[in-house]
Amino acid sequence: MLSLLVCRTNGPLASFRANSKKHTKLGSMELDARHLIGDPAELRRMYGTPLERSLRKQLDHLDGHCRAFIAASPLLFIATQGAAEVPGGWADCSPRGDHPGFVKVADDHTLLIPDRRGNNRLDTLQNILLNPRVGLLFMVPGLTETFRVNGDAVLSRDPALISQFVVQDKTPRTVIVVTVKEAYLQCSRALVRADIWNAGKFMAPGTIPSFGTMLQAHTGGFVDGQALDEENRTRLPLTLY
Repeated sequence: MLSLLVCRTNGPLASFRANSKKHTKLGSMELDARHLIGDPAELRRMYGTPLERSLRKQLDHLDGHCRAFIAASPLLFIATQGAAEVPGGWADCSPRGDHPGFVKVADDHTLLIPDRRGNNRLDTLQNILLNPRVGLLFMVPGLTETFRVNGDAVLSRDPALISQFVVQDKTPRTVIVVTVKEAYLQCSRALVRADIWNAGKFMAPGTIPSFGTMLQAHTGGFVDGQALDEENRTRLPLTLY
């Protein structure tokens, strides 16, 4: 049985302007300020000019090929950014998954994403209320290419939208409505390097600590790890919606 465990980490991304300091401290790590990059022109010189096709591939809408990829995708990652002046307004990246085609294309410029049952932290949704900018990454099992969409999002509880996503007689509480600004296919190098779909490289159970074991440690014993692992094995599949 394949188990998918995702670990999320939120925090500030190091960004520096050139300064006279010899060292800059980031958390507990001390970085040599002479080697930090803070100038976009310097960054471009380091990496060179992008291929013409990498620029031309970007669309401002969804065509038939984009629709086909989204229809085949059972998994996406949604990136959001909170407001910097709001406590806890970190950038966040969260998975969303269901049967292929769970994201609906309303028209060439609009996507509808049901917000299914989760842990109610609401990291993604609260960020959208503070900052509508979102980035989506769609994945299809077996493919090493991914599909990216950037745009603006709002949350809707309109019954006309929610009713389109009934599964097992359950509806999502909200629908994330995304206005597409950029859409393009991502090259396959990252997933080829990761060899992510190679079943021969799937981790054997017990290779890393279980979900329950981690939560027991991270909550200072508030969670019974063994009981949580059993709950995830038996109850979670029955409460997906």
